[in-house]
This record gives sequence, C-alpha cells and structure tokens, in this order.
Amino acid sequence: MKLLKHGAAWIFASLLTLVAGPVLMAASGTLQGAESWQTASRDSANIAPDPDQHKGAIVQVYGARAWSWRGYFAVHTWIATKEAGAAQYRVHEVTGWRRHVVNSRASIPDRRWYGAEPVLYADIRGEEAAELIPRIYQAVGDYPYPTEYEAWPGPNSNTFTAWVIRQVPGLDVALPNHAIGKDYLGEQVVAEVPGGTGYQFSLGGYFGVLAGVREGLELNVLGLSLGINPLALGIKLPGIGELALRNPNPMAGESSEQITDQGSGSNTGSNSGQGLLE
Repeated sequence: MKLLKHGAAWIFASLLTLVAGPVLMAASGTLQGAESWQTASRDSANIAPDPDQHKGAIVQVYGARAWSWRGYFAVHTWIATKEAGAAQYRVHEVTGWRRHVVNSRASIPDRRWYGAEPVLYADIRGEEAAELIPRIYQAVGDYPYPTEYEAWPGPNSNTFTAWVIRQVPGLDVALPNHAIGKDYLGEQVVAEVPGGTGYQFSLGGYFGVLAGVREGLELNVLGLSLGINPLALGIKLPGIGELALRNPNPMAGESSEQITDQGSGSNTGSNSGQGLLE
C-alpha cells in the first residue's frame, strides 16, 4: 500500500513538473495580442536581410510561438531560403489546415506567426548556403508525410523542419525543446539529432531521450521535453523553452535571444481551423 502511494505521488509530481511551464506561461500573460487570427499581424519582423541589398545565398531557420493557447506549450518552426541573386525568399513549412500540408512558396521569411514574434535559430550565408539550398529543395520534396498532419505527437510542422534538417548534411540546427513534434521519428526508433552531433531515441514521439553537443540532454514525456544544455549553460523547461547564460543558437548570430525562452511571442485567441502548432 505504501509503495502504491509513493508511486502515485511520484507520477503526480512528474506530471506537475511537465505542465508547470505551460501553466506559468498562461499565468504570466506574456502571450497576449490579436483577438482574431484574421487580424493578427503577419508582417515582417525585419530580421532577414533585404534581398535587394544582399545578393548572396541565404538559409535561415525560424520559430515563433504557436497560435492561441497552443503557444503556452510549443513553437511553430519553418525554413527560409534565398538563392544567390534572387529577388525574394522562399519559405518552407507545414500547415495543418491544408490537404497537402507541405507549403513551399515565395514569401516573407521573418513574418510574424499570427502576432507572435519570430526567433532566428540559424543564419547561413554565401557559398555554404548556396550549397545547402538544392539539398533543402530535395528534402522538402521527399518529406514522407506530405498529406499527414497530427498536432500531437506528430507529424506536424516541427516534424517537417527537423526532418529536412536531418536530411541535409551541413544544415545542423538545434531546434528548441518546446518545438513539439521534432522528436517524432515515424517508424524509426533511433536517429541523429538535428544539431548534427548526437542521437535520439523516440517511441512515436510519446517518449524519448536525446543527447547532442548542441542540444544537450533532453527527456521527452508525452511530447513535453525538459533537460539541460551544458554548452549553453542552460536548462530546458516544458513550454518555457531554454533558459541559458550563453547563446543557445550559435548559428543565428546576435539575433537570437539569450537568457530567455526560444520562440516567445504574443498571441491569444482561438482558431479551430488550425493545428496545435499553428
């Protein structure tokens, strides 16, 4: 009997730890903004270089808080590319309200995600970016779930971004722990981490562990991840993201947030037509 009580207490404490971050995000009131997704800002955040002034190739990876209450739990991520000499960027992402969920089109790379400010996770330019872009296009076309979308645990928008990163050698980008869906590996159980150096184990995105040089150590329980990042001197909390003393995104330069969560923004409201991570 005593053993059962201790087991129940441990399970309760574990669940409380997992939801504490999202609850704190909700209580803080930091994710406030447009009341309607139709009127929420989709303007540029003025992070990406102007293609008229920067003629070289560019590859960038972004994330922003998901829409409405979903933002208490997760971010939505996407990839932007610009070929050398191109007059505009192409944005590659997955959106759950379309039959063909993969969306690759000319668009604003650093657009606000329905009011949420985008955060730059990676910024690669010049010859290195020029070599990556054709591989990114190929990976986008080869995405194995072009008509499938499951907000939790995946495949979703973050599954797409993580999958493309894994398929492109040299595009080593550590996605934040609250990019729910990045750990969904489909029928795979073990895979390389998106950050390029390390491996992860995942059971359908419901449970897993991850260890990587850039990511640090993460434990994934029911899609919510927590862990530590020794390289960035940071801790990772469900919903909140990574709190680090060093820049957790060395590939993003000075545009990344430090000593705060990755992918914060401002948006509330409801939109039943959008997935959890949109």
